[in-house]
Amino acid sequence: MVDGHIHLERGEYSREWVSRFVDQALACGLHEIWLLEHCYRFREFVPMYDSVCTYSDYINTWFHQKAGVLELSDYLHLIHDIRQHPFPIKIKFGLEICYFKEFESFVVDTAAGKGFDFLLGSVHFVDGFAFDHKPEHWSHVDVDTVYRRFFETSIDLANSGIYDGIAHPDSIKLFGHLPSFSLQPYYEELACSLSRQNMYAEQSSGIYRRCPGTAELGMTHDLLVCMKRHHVPIITVSDAHCPKDVGAKIPELAALLE
Repeated sequence: MVDGHIHLERGEYSREWVSRFVDQALACGLHEIWLLEHCYRFREFVPMYDSVCTYSDYINTWFHQKAGVLELSDYLHLIHDIRQHPFPIKIKFGLEICYFKEFESFVVDTAAGKGFDFLLGSVHFVDGFAFDHKPEHWSHVDVDTVYRRFFETSIDLANSGIYDGIAHPDSIKLFGHLPSFSLQPYYEELACSLSRQNMYAEQSSGIYRRCPGTAELGMTHDLLVCMKRHHVPIITVSDAHCPKDVGAKIPELAALLE
């Protein structure tokens, strides 16, 4: 079993911190883990978020508390160190990069060729709207418009050719909002684009773990069926941000793939 999305951000960059994730993975019966960081933690990526910060005071405050606290070289040094020492489990290292169409070339220049095992594209902002932060932020937006733009942005992400995979491909559902129209055409186009680019999609427990009352486990059934029909590789992930969540519901996610 694989857990393909595990964040290191809540601890220091050290072998001891990585070992805590490894220990939990072994206890869960995993044979492989993929460690990563959000790109906004690194000063090099801060310029991508100017428009997001101007969208709302809330995000501007949040961003300047969380972002730009490290240099990308800090992370690369950790990766080099871990690769020099044997661990009883296979470890991959990657970067989760928020997708903004206007910054495609910037991302390639900043992240490509740095030695990452994978680059993961994610949509966390829809035209500046941070849809996954607080449910009350949805009170003044048009749900149909947000859904359309989320999937249009996801399709652009896939078509960019930059990334190896797409994170939590229907995380837009986390607070239980649903559009008034069928999403099937978007599912089809997204799956086709991912397949054409040889990208994987995540089957994640993270959204469910965060919002069990409003979000289902993994991709919604129709999207999952569409991904499988187009032969998109699917990776089980916990989206863990601390060691105790590594492997969370990975067996259940795998069962849903059958």
